[in-house]
Amino acid sequence: MGLKPYLTPEKIDEIVGRLASEIASTLNGEEAVLVGVLKGSFVFLADLSRKLGEDHEIDFIQTACYGMRDTPSNEVLILRDITADLKGRAVVIVEDIIDRGHTAAVLVEYFRARGARSIMLCALLKRKGGAPGLPVDFVGHEMGDGFVVGYGMDYKERYRGLPGLYILEDG
Repeated sequence: MGLKPYLTPEKIDEIVGRLASEIASTLNGEEAVLVGVLKGSFVFLADLSRKLGEDHEIDFIQTACYGMRDTPSNEVLILRDITADLKGRAVVIVEDIIDRGHTAAVLVEYFRARGARSIMLCALLKRKGGAPGLPVDFVGHEMGDGFVVGYGMDYKERYRGLPGLYILEDG
C-alpha cells in the first residue's frame, strides 16, 4: 500500500482555523459541548479546541461501523458513550470525515433524544455527494474518492500519527 499526499499539515491548520472562526461566530459566545467521534477525530478536535478559544466542554463518543473491515456496515454501534449532560445545551459533533452520513445522522438523533437544545455537525472532510439530506454545518474540505489516512484517521488502526492527510493507494 502506498500513500499519496492529499492535504499538508499547513493546509489542515488553515482549514481548522477557518472552522473554529465559523463555529465561534455561530455560537456567538454561547458555551457548547464539542463531542469528538472517536477514534478518527481526536487530533482534529484537539486542534479545533485550541483555535476555538471560546469556553466549551469537550466529550467523546466512540462508534463503530468499519471495525477491521474495508467497507462500512449499516449498523452504528456506540462503544463508548459521552458523560456530559446535554439537556438544553448546544452540541457540536466533531467528525473526521462524513462519507455516507450514516453515523452522523444516528448521533444527531441520539443527542436530540438526550435533550440537546441545538446540534451542529462539523467535519474536517466531507465526501462530495455524501450524506444527502443531512445538513453539515461546518465543512473543512470536500473531497472525491479515495480512502484517507493520517491526522488521526486510520486504515485498520494504522497511519493515525501522520501529520498530514494521505490517500491510501494499492501498490
